[in-house]
Amino acid sequence: MIITNKTIHRRAFLRGAGASLALPLLDSMIPALANAQNRLKPVTRLGIVYVPNGVIMDRWTPKSEGSDFEITPILEGLSPFRNQMLILSGLNHNEARQLPGEAAGDHPRACAAYLTGVHCKQTSGADARAGLSFDQIAAKELGKQTELSSLELGIESAEVVGQCIAAYSCAYSNTFSWSAPSTPLPMENRPRAVFERLFGDSNSTDSAERLARVRKNRSILDFVNQEINRLLTGLGPADRTKVNQYLDAIRDVERRIQLAEQQSSKELPALERPGGIPPTFTEHVKLMFDLQTLAYQTDLTRVSTFMVGHEMSSQSYPEIGFADPYHAVTHHQGDPAKIEKCVKVNTFHIEMFRHLLEKLRSTPDGDGSLLDHSIMLYGSPLSDGNLHLTKNLPVLIMGGGSGQLKTARHLRFPADTPMTNLFLTVLDKVGVSAEKIGDSTARLEL
Repeated sequence: MIITNKTIHRRAFLRGAGASLALPLLDSMIPALANAQNRLKPVTRLGIVYVPNGVIMDRWTPKSEGSDFEITPILEGLSPFRNQMLILSGLNHNEARQLPGEAAGDHPRACAAYLTGVHCKQTSGADARAGLSFDQIAAKELGKQTELSSLELGIESAEVVGQCIAAYSCAYSNTFSWSAPSTPLPMENRPRAVFERLFGDSNSTDSAERLARVRKNRSILDFVNQEINRLLTGLGPADRTKVNQYLDAIRDVERRIQLAEQQSSKELPALERPGGIPPTFTEHVKLMFDLQTLAYQTDLTRVSTFMVGHEMSSQSYPEIGFADPYHAVTHHQGDPAKIEKCVKVNTFHIEMFRHLLEKLRSTPDGDGSLLDHSIMLYGSPLSDGNLHLTKNLPVLIMGGGSGQLKTARHLRFPADTPMTNLFLTVLDKVGVSAEKIGDSTARLEL
Protein backbone atom coordinates (compact mmCIF):
# COMPACT_ATOMS: atom_id res chain seq x y z
CA MET A 1 0.00 0.00 0.00
CA ILE A 2 1.35 3.45 -0.86
CA ILE A 3 1.64 5.71 2.19
CA THR A 4 -0.36 8.89 1.70
CA ASN A 5 -2.21 11.39 3.81
CA LYS A 6 -5.22 11.21 1.52
CA THR A 7 -7.74 8.42 1.95
CA ILE A 8 -10.97 7.54 0.16
CA HIS A 9 -14.16 7.22 2.20
CA ARG A 10 -15.60 3.69 2.40
CA ARG A 11 -18.92 4.93 1.06
CA ALA A 12 -17.38 6.81 -1.90
CA PHE A 13 -19.25 6.89 -5.23
CA LEU A 14 -18.22 7.87 -8.73
CA ARG A 15 -20.93 10.15 -10.09
CA GLY A 16 -21.86 11.26 -13.57
CA ALA A 17 -24.95 12.46 -15.41
CA GLY A 18 -27.76 10.05 -14.61
CA ALA A 19 -25.49 7.45 -13.03
CA SER A 20 -23.53 6.69 -9.89
CA LEU A 21 -21.12 3.86 -9.21
CA ALA A 22 -20.10 2.54 -5.82
CA LEU A 23 -16.53 1.40 -5.26
CA PRO A 24 -15.21 -1.89 -3.86
CA LEU A 25 -13.11 -1.89 -0.69
CA LEU A 26 -9.69 -0.42 -1.51
CA ASP A 27 -6.46 -0.03 0.45
CA SER A 28 -6.92 3.72 0.00
CA MET A 29 -10.02 3.52 2.17
CA ILE A 30 -7.86 2.42 5.09
CA PRO A 31 -5.86 5.12 6.92
CA ALA A 32 -2.35 4.78 5.54
CA LEU A 33 -0.55 4.93 8.87
CA ALA A 34 -2.90 2.58 10.71
CA ASN A 35 -1.42 -0.60 12.12
CA ALA A 36 -2.96 -4.05 11.71
CA GLN A 37 -5.16 -3.65 14.79
CA ASN A 38 -6.70 -0.46 13.42
CA ARG A 39 -7.39 -1.64 9.89
CA LEU A 40 -10.98 -1.75 8.72
CA LYS A 41 -12.85 -4.63 10.29
CA PRO A 42 -14.38 -6.76 7.51
CA VAL A 43 -18.15 -6.59 7.23
CA THR A 44 -20.05 -9.85 7.01
CA ARG A 45 -22.54 -10.38 4.19
CA LEU A 46 -25.59 -12.55 4.68
CA GLY A 47 -27.31 -14.45 1.88
CA ILE A 48 -30.08 -17.03 1.77
CA VAL A 49 -30.60 -19.20 -1.32
CA TYR A 50 -33.96 -21.00 -1.50
CA VAL A 51 -34.68 -24.06 -3.62
CA PRO A 52 -38.26 -25.39 -3.91
CA ASN A 53 -39.93 -28.74 -3.36
CA GLY A 54 -37.40 -30.37 -1.03
CA VAL A 55 -34.45 -32.63 -1.89
CA ILE A 56 -33.77 -36.37 -1.89
CA MET A 57 -32.44 -36.52 1.65
CA ASP A 58 -30.56 -39.84 1.52
CA ARG A 59 -28.46 -38.38 -1.33
CA TRP A 60 -27.97 -35.13 0.59
CA THR A 61 -27.21 -36.12 4.20
CA PRO A 62 -23.77 -37.46 5.17
CA LYS A 63 -23.78 -40.61 7.31
CA SER A 64 -20.81 -39.40 9.36
CA GLU A 65 -20.88 -36.44 11.72
CA GLY A 66 -18.19 -33.99 12.75
CA SER A 67 -15.20 -33.14 10.58
CA ASP A 68 -14.90 -36.60 8.98
CA PHE A 69 -18.15 -36.35 7.03
CA GLU A 70 -18.27 -37.63 3.47
CA ILE A 71 -19.39 -35.46 0.56
CA THR A 72 -22.70 -36.86 -0.65
CA PRO A 73 -23.75 -37.22 -4.31
CA ILE A 74 -25.91 -34.07 -4.40
CA LEU A 75 -23.22 -31.97 -2.70
CA GLU A 76 -20.32 -33.35 -4.74
CA GLY A 77 -20.04 -30.15 -6.77
CA LEU A 78 -19.11 -28.25 -3.60
CA SER A 79 -16.11 -30.45 -2.78
CA PRO A 80 -13.65 -27.60 -3.50
CA PHE A 81 -15.38 -25.61 -0.74
CA ARG A 82 -15.34 -28.32 1.93
CA ASN A 83 -13.26 -26.16 4.29
CA GLN A 84 -15.97 -23.48 4.27
CA MET A 85 -18.94 -25.85 4.56
CA LEU A 86 -21.35 -26.58 7.42
CA ILE A 87 -24.04 -29.22 6.88
CA LEU A 88 -26.80 -29.11 9.50
CA SER A 89 -29.28 -31.94 10.14
CA GLY A 90 -32.26 -32.25 12.47
CA LEU A 91 -33.73 -28.74 12.09
CA ASN A 92 -37.51 -28.41 11.76
CA HIS A 93 -40.32 -25.99 10.97
CA ASN A 94 -43.19 -27.03 13.22
CA GLU A 95 -45.17 -23.89 12.35
CA ALA A 96 -45.50 -25.08 8.75
CA ARG A 97 -47.67 -28.06 9.72
CA GLN A 98 -51.34 -28.22 8.80
CA LEU A 99 -53.71 -27.33 11.64
CA PRO A 100 -57.11 -28.97 12.18
CA GLY A 101 -59.69 -27.48 9.85
CA GLU A 102 -57.15 -25.96 7.46
CA ALA A 103 -57.23 -26.54 3.72
CA ALA A 104 -54.47 -28.44 1.98
CA GLY A 105 -51.49 -26.19 1.39
CA ASP A 106 -48.26 -27.71 2.69
CA HIS A 107 -46.15 -25.92 0.08
CA PRO A 108 -47.29 -22.34 0.80
CA ARG A 109 -47.29 -22.90 4.57
CA ALA A 110 -43.72 -24.22 4.42
CA CYS A 111 -42.52 -21.33 2.26
CA ALA A 112 -44.19 -18.70 4.46
CA ALA A 113 -42.66 -20.20 7.61
CA TYR A 114 -39.20 -20.73 6.13
CA LEU A 115 -37.56 -17.50 7.36
CA THR A 116 -40.29 -16.40 9.76
CA GLY A 117 -41.03 -19.45 11.92
CA VAL A 118 -44.67 -18.31 11.87
CA HIS A 119 -47.81 -20.18 10.82
CA CYS A 120 -49.33 -18.13 8.01
CA LYS A 121 -52.94 -17.02 7.82
CA GLN A 122 -55.03 -19.12 5.44
CA THR A 123 -56.21 -16.65 2.81
CA SER A 124 -56.11 -16.14 -0.93
CA GLY A 125 -56.88 -12.43 -0.61
CA ALA A 126 -54.84 -9.30 0.02
CA ASP A 127 -54.80 -9.93 3.77
CA ALA A 128 -51.86 -12.36 3.69
CA ARG A 129 -50.04 -12.53 7.00
CA ALA A 130 -46.96 -14.43 8.19
CA GLY A 131 -44.16 -12.83 10.22
CA LEU A 132 -41.07 -10.66 10.07
CA SER A 133 -38.46 -12.80 8.32
CA PHE A 134 -34.96 -13.49 9.56
CA ASP A 135 -33.28 -11.75 6.62
CA GLN A 136 -35.27 -8.57 7.25
CA ILE A 137 -34.37 -8.54 10.93
CA ALA A 138 -30.76 -8.49 9.76
CA ALA A 139 -31.51 -5.93 7.04
CA LYS A 140 -33.11 -3.46 9.43
CA GLU A 141 -29.84 -3.27 11.37
CA LEU A 142 -27.15 -3.89 8.73
CA GLY A 143 -29.02 -1.73 6.22
CA LYS A 144 -28.37 1.36 8.33
CA GLN A 145 -24.85 1.37 6.87
CA THR A 146 -25.65 0.65 3.21
CA GLU A 147 -27.59 2.30 0.40
CA LEU A 148 -29.93 -0.69 0.06
CA SER A 149 -31.07 -2.50 3.18
CA SER A 150 -31.52 -5.76 1.27
CA LEU A 151 -31.80 -7.29 -2.16
CA GLU A 152 -34.50 -9.83 -3.09
CA LEU A 153 -33.75 -11.82 -6.24
CA GLY A 154 -35.53 -14.64 -8.04
CA ILE A 155 -35.83 -16.52 -11.30
CA GLU A 156 -39.56 -16.99 -11.79
CA SER A 157 -42.22 -14.24 -11.89
CA ALA A 158 -42.71 -12.18 -8.76
CA GLU A 159 -46.46 -11.82 -8.13
CA VAL A 160 -47.38 -11.62 -4.43
CA VAL A 161 -51.11 -11.04 -4.91
CA GLY A 162 -53.90 -13.34 -6.03
CA GLN A 163 -54.48 -17.04 -5.43
CA CYS A 164 -51.69 -19.42 -6.44
CA ILE A 165 -52.05 -22.68 -4.49
CA ALA A 166 -55.34 -24.03 -3.10
CA ALA A 167 -56.76 -21.46 -0.65
CA TYR A 168 -53.47 -19.63 -0.26
CA SER A 169 -52.19 -16.31 -1.56
CA CYS A 170 -49.33 -16.13 -4.05
CA ALA A 171 -47.43 -14.24 -1.34
CA TYR A 172 -46.94 -17.56 0.46
CA SER A 173 -45.25 -19.34 -2.44
CA ASN A 174 -43.63 -16.66 -4.63
CA THR A 175 -41.49 -15.00 -1.95
CA PHE A 176 -39.95 -15.98 1.36
CA SER A 177 -38.93 -12.51 2.57
CA TRP A 178 -41.28 -10.43 4.77
CA SER A 179 -40.43 -6.92 5.98
CA ALA A 180 -43.45 -7.02 8.31
CA PRO A 181 -46.06 -9.68 9.12
CA SER A 182 -48.35 -8.29 6.42
CA THR A 183 -45.69 -7.15 3.93
CA PRO A 184 -44.23 -9.77 1.58
CA LEU A 185 -41.29 -8.53 -0.50
CA PRO A 186 -41.43 -9.51 -4.20
CA MET A 187 -38.42 -11.25 -5.70
CA GLU A 188 -37.00 -9.28 -8.65
CA ASN A 189 -36.26 -11.56 -11.61
CA ARG A 190 -35.26 -8.93 -14.20
CA PRO A 191 -31.48 -8.42 -14.37
CA ARG A 192 -31.88 -4.99 -15.96
CA ALA A 193 -34.10 -3.82 -13.09
CA VAL A 194 -31.59 -5.11 -10.55
CA PHE A 195 -28.70 -3.42 -12.35
CA GLU A 196 -30.57 -0.11 -12.47
CA ARG A 197 -31.43 -0.38 -8.80
CA LEU A 198 -27.79 -0.95 -7.92
CA PHE A 199 -26.07 1.47 -10.27
CA GLY A 200 -28.67 3.97 -11.47
CA ASP A 201 -28.44 7.49 -10.01
CA SER A 202 -30.33 7.35 -6.71
CA ASN A 203 -30.81 11.15 -6.92
CA SER A 204 -32.59 10.98 -10.28
CA THR A 205 -36.26 10.09 -10.75
CA ASP A 206 -36.28 10.84 -14.48
CA SER A 207 -37.28 7.47 -15.94
CA ALA A 208 -37.16 8.81 -19.51
CA GLU A 209 -33.50 9.74 -19.12
CA ARG A 210 -32.61 6.32 -17.78
CA LEU A 211 -34.62 4.53 -20.47
CA ALA A 212 -32.85 6.55 -23.16
CA ARG A 213 -29.51 5.39 -21.79
CA VAL A 214 -30.62 1.77 -21.84
CA ARG A 215 -31.92 2.01 -25.41
CA LYS A 216 -28.66 3.50 -26.61
CA ASN A 217 -26.88 0.49 -25.10
CA ARG A 218 -24.38 2.78 -23.47
CA SER A 219 -22.41 1.51 -20.54
CA ILE A 220 -22.90 3.09 -17.15
CA LEU A 221 -19.11 3.42 -17.17
CA ASP A 222 -19.39 5.94 -20.01
CA PHE A 223 -21.19 8.29 -17.64
CA VAL A 224 -18.47 8.22 -15.00
CA ASN A 225 -15.48 7.89 -17.32
CA GLN A 226 -13.82 11.14 -16.22
CA GLU A 227 -14.22 10.21 -12.57
CA ILE A 228 -12.72 6.76 -13.23
CA ASN A 229 -9.65 8.24 -14.92
CA ARG A 230 -9.20 10.76 -12.12
CA LEU A 231 -9.50 8.01 -9.51
CA LEU A 232 -7.06 5.62 -11.21
CA THR A 233 -4.42 8.34 -11.49
CA GLY A 234 -4.22 8.69 -7.71
CA LEU A 235 -4.27 5.00 -6.77
CA GLY A 236 -1.46 2.62 -6.00
CA PRO A 237 -0.87 -0.53 -8.12
CA ALA A 238 -2.92 -2.88 -5.90
CA ASP A 239 -5.94 -0.57 -5.85
CA ARG A 240 -5.72 0.04 -9.60
CA THR A 241 -5.87 -3.72 -10.14
CA LYS A 242 -8.91 -4.06 -7.86
CA VAL A 243 -10.74 -1.21 -9.59
CA ASN A 244 -9.97 -2.53 -13.09
CA GLN A 245 -11.20 -6.02 -12.14
CA TYR A 246 -14.38 -4.50 -10.75
CA LEU A 247 -14.95 -2.41 -13.89
CA ASP A 248 -14.41 -5.51 -16.04
CA ALA A 249 -17.10 -7.29 -14.02
CA ILE A 250 -19.49 -4.37 -14.58
CA ARG A 251 -18.84 -4.44 -18.34
CA ASP A 252 -19.39 -8.20 -18.47
CA VAL A 253 -22.74 -8.01 -16.68
CA GLU A 254 -23.90 -5.15 -18.92
CA ARG A 255 -22.89 -7.08 -22.03
CA ARG A 256 -24.84 -10.14 -20.91
CA ILE A 257 -27.94 -8.10 -20.06
CA GLN A 258 -27.88 -6.45 -23.49
CA LEU A 259 -27.37 -9.82 -25.19
CA ALA A 260 -30.26 -11.30 -23.21
CA GLU A 261 -32.52 -8.42 -24.26
CA GLN A 262 -31.60 -8.97 -27.91
CA GLN A 263 -32.12 -12.73 -27.68
CA SER A 264 -35.47 -12.33 -25.93
CA SER A 265 -36.82 -9.97 -28.56
CA LYS A 266 -35.64 -12.24 -31.38
CA GLU A 267 -36.99 -15.50 -29.97
CA LEU A 268 -40.34 -14.18 -28.70
CA PRO A 269 -41.24 -11.22 -30.94
CA ALA A 270 -44.96 -11.42 -30.11
CA LEU A 271 -44.49 -11.53 -26.33
CA GLU A 272 -43.71 -8.51 -24.17
CA ARG A 273 -41.04 -10.09 -22.05
CA PRO A 274 -39.23 -8.03 -19.39
CA GLY A 275 -35.94 -6.77 -20.80
CA GLY A 276 -32.81 -8.56 -19.73
CA ILE A 277 -34.17 -12.02 -18.85
CA PRO A 278 -31.87 -14.55 -20.50
CA PRO A 279 -33.44 -17.36 -22.54
CA THR A 280 -31.94 -20.17 -20.41
CA PHE A 281 -32.30 -20.93 -16.72
CA THR A 282 -28.54 -21.41 -16.35
CA GLU A 283 -27.57 -18.03 -17.74
CA HIS A 284 -30.38 -16.32 -15.85
CA VAL A 285 -29.22 -17.74 -12.50
CA LYS A 286 -25.56 -16.96 -13.16
CA LEU A 287 -26.32 -13.40 -14.21
CA MET A 288 -28.39 -12.77 -11.08
CA PHE A 289 -25.68 -14.29 -8.88
CA ASP A 290 -23.13 -12.01 -10.54
CA LEU A 291 -25.30 -8.99 -9.74
CA GLN A 292 -25.55 -10.18 -6.15
CA THR A 293 -21.76 -10.41 -6.00
CA LEU A 294 -21.40 -6.86 -7.33
CA ALA A 295 -23.85 -5.61 -4.70
CA TYR A 296 -21.75 -7.23 -1.97
CA GLN A 297 -18.46 -6.08 -3.50
CA THR A 298 -19.52 -2.43 -3.53
CA ASP A 299 -21.18 -2.71 -0.10
CA LEU A 300 -24.45 -1.45 -1.57
CA THR A 301 -26.13 -4.10 0.56
CA ARG A 302 -25.05 -6.76 3.03
CA VAL A 303 -28.24 -8.85 2.98
CA SER A 304 -29.78 -10.76 0.08
CA THR A 305 -32.32 -13.48 -0.59
CA PHE A 306 -32.40 -15.56 -3.77
CA MET A 307 -35.36 -17.74 -4.82
CA VAL A 308 -34.27 -20.34 -7.36
CA GLY A 309 -37.92 -21.30 -7.91
CA HIS A 310 -41.37 -20.67 -6.48
CA GLU A 311 -42.55 -23.19 -3.95
CA MET A 312 -44.36 -25.94 -5.92
CA SER A 313 -42.43 -24.78 -9.00
CA SER A 314 -43.09 -26.72 -12.20
CA GLN A 315 -39.93 -25.42 -13.88
CA SER A 316 -38.31 -27.74 -16.40
CA TYR A 317 -34.57 -27.86 -17.05
CA PRO A 318 -33.80 -28.65 -20.70
CA GLU A 319 -30.11 -27.88 -20.11
CA ILE A 320 -29.82 -31.16 -18.19
CA GLY A 321 -32.35 -33.12 -20.24
CA PHE A 322 -35.16 -32.63 -17.70
CA ALA A 323 -38.34 -31.85 -19.65
CA ASP A 324 -40.91 -32.73 -16.96
CA PRO A 325 -42.61 -30.24 -14.60
CA TYR A 326 -40.39 -30.40 -11.52
CA HIS A 327 -43.13 -30.41 -8.86
CA ALA A 328 -44.95 -33.35 -10.43
CA VAL A 329 -41.77 -35.43 -10.44
CA THR A 330 -41.09 -34.72 -6.75
CA HIS A 331 -44.26 -36.71 -6.01
CA HIS A 332 -42.35 -39.80 -7.03
CA GLN A 333 -44.18 -42.29 -4.75
CA GLY A 334 -40.98 -44.27 -4.47
CA ASP A 335 -40.48 -44.68 -8.23
CA PRO A 336 -36.67 -45.09 -8.65
CA ALA A 337 -36.67 -43.40 -12.06
CA LYS A 338 -38.44 -40.32 -10.72
CA ILE A 339 -36.19 -40.23 -7.66
CA GLU A 340 -33.14 -40.16 -9.94
CA LYS A 341 -34.69 -37.29 -11.88
CA CYS A 342 -35.13 -35.35 -8.64
CA VAL A 343 -31.51 -36.04 -7.68
CA LYS A 344 -30.49 -34.67 -11.07
CA VAL A 345 -32.33 -31.40 -10.39
CA ASN A 346 -31.04 -31.19 -6.80
CA THR A 347 -27.48 -31.61 -8.11
CA PHE A 348 -28.05 -29.04 -10.85
CA HIS A 349 -29.24 -26.48 -8.29
CA ILE A 350 -26.08 -27.06 -6.26
CA GLU A 351 -23.99 -26.53 -9.39
CA MET A 352 -25.70 -23.17 -9.88
CA PHE A 353 -24.98 -22.29 -6.24
CA ARG A 354 -21.35 -23.20 -6.82
CA HIS A 355 -21.15 -20.41 -9.40
CA LEU A 356 -22.01 -17.88 -6.69
CA LEU A 357 -19.45 -19.36 -4.31
CA GLU A 358 -16.76 -19.23 -6.99
CA LYS A 359 -17.53 -15.57 -7.69
CA LEU A 360 -17.42 -14.71 -3.99
CA ARG A 361 -14.18 -16.62 -3.48
CA SER A 362 -12.47 -14.91 -6.43
CA THR A 363 -13.50 -11.40 -5.35
CA PRO A 364 -10.99 -9.73 -2.98
CA ASP A 365 -12.39 -8.09 0.13
CA GLY A 366 -10.02 -6.53 2.64
CA ASP A 367 -7.57 -9.16 3.86
CA GLY A 368 -9.54 -12.04 2.30
CA SER A 369 -12.36 -12.69 -0.15
CA LEU A 370 -16.07 -12.00 -0.16
CA LEU A 371 -16.64 -15.67 0.64
CA ASP A 372 -14.36 -15.39 3.68
CA HIS A 373 -16.56 -12.54 4.88
CA SER A 374 -19.95 -14.09 4.07
CA ILE A 375 -22.50 -16.45 5.58
CA MET A 376 -24.48 -18.08 2.79
CA LEU A 377 -27.44 -20.28 3.76
CA TYR A 378 -28.80 -22.75 1.21
CA GLY A 379 -31.83 -24.96 1.67
CA SER A 380 -35.46 -25.84 1.09
CA PRO A 381 -38.58 -25.53 3.29
CA LEU A 382 -39.36 -29.22 2.78
CA SER A 383 -37.14 -32.21 3.32
CA ASP A 384 -39.31 -34.74 1.49
CA GLY A 385 -41.19 -33.21 -1.43
CA ASN A 386 -43.15 -36.42 -1.93
CA LEU A 387 -44.56 -36.48 1.63
CA HIS A 388 -44.34 -32.71 2.27
CA LEU A 389 -42.23 -33.17 5.40
CA THR A 390 -41.00 -30.07 7.25
CA LYS A 391 -38.75 -31.90 9.71
CA ASN A 392 -35.03 -32.66 9.34
CA LEU A 393 -34.71 -29.96 6.69
CA PRO A 394 -31.77 -29.76 4.25
CA VAL A 395 -29.59 -26.92 5.55
CA LEU A 396 -26.20 -25.87 4.24
CA ILE A 397 -24.03 -22.95 5.37
CA MET A 398 -21.12 -21.80 3.23
CA GLY A 399 -18.49 -19.13 3.85
CA GLY A 400 -16.09 -18.02 6.53
CA GLY A 401 -18.40 -15.61 8.32
CA SER A 402 -15.45 -13.27 9.00
CA GLY A 403 -13.98 -15.88 11.33
CA GLN A 404 -17.23 -16.42 13.25
CA LEU A 405 -17.87 -19.95 11.96
CA LYS A 406 -16.14 -23.25 12.65
CA THR A 407 -16.64 -24.92 9.29
CA ALA A 408 -15.82 -28.25 7.57
CA ARG A 409 -18.32 -30.14 9.75
CA HIS A 410 -21.62 -32.00 9.66
CA LEU A 411 -23.70 -31.27 12.75
CA ARG A 412 -26.80 -33.20 13.80
CA PHE A 413 -29.19 -31.57 16.25
CA PRO A 414 -31.84 -33.24 18.45
CA ALA A 415 -35.22 -33.97 16.89
CA ASP A 416 -37.65 -31.04 16.82
CA THR A 417 -34.94 -28.38 17.08
CA PRO A 418 -36.53 -25.28 15.51
CA MET A 419 -34.92 -23.93 12.36
CA THR A 420 -35.38 -20.49 13.89
CA ASN A 421 -32.76 -21.35 16.51
CA LEU A 422 -30.27 -21.32 13.65
CA PHE A 423 -31.46 -17.88 12.60
CA LEU A 424 -30.92 -16.46 16.08
CA THR A 425 -27.40 -17.88 16.03
CA VAL A 426 -26.58 -16.47 12.60
CA LEU A 427 -27.83 -13.03 13.63
CA ASP A 428 -25.32 -13.13 16.49
CA LYS A 429 -22.57 -13.95 13.97
CA VAL A 430 -23.38 -10.89 11.85
CA GLY A 431 -23.66 -8.58 14.84
CA VAL A 432 -27.44 -8.25 15.05
CA SER A 433 -29.23 -8.72 18.36
CA ALA A 434 -32.62 -10.48 18.56
CA GLU A 435 -34.37 -12.16 21.47
CA LYS A 436 -36.70 -14.38 19.47
CA ILE A 437 -37.65 -15.28 15.90
CA GLY A 438 -40.96 -17.07 15.38
CA ASP A 439 -40.92 -20.32 17.36
CA SER A 440 -37.25 -20.12 18.40
CA THR A 441 -36.32 -21.55 21.81
CA ALA A 442 -32.53 -21.13 22.09
CA ARG A 443 -29.32 -20.57 20.18
CA LEU A 444 -27.29 -23.32 18.52
CA GLU A 445 -23.65 -24.15 19.16
CA LEU A 446 -22.01 -23.65 15.78
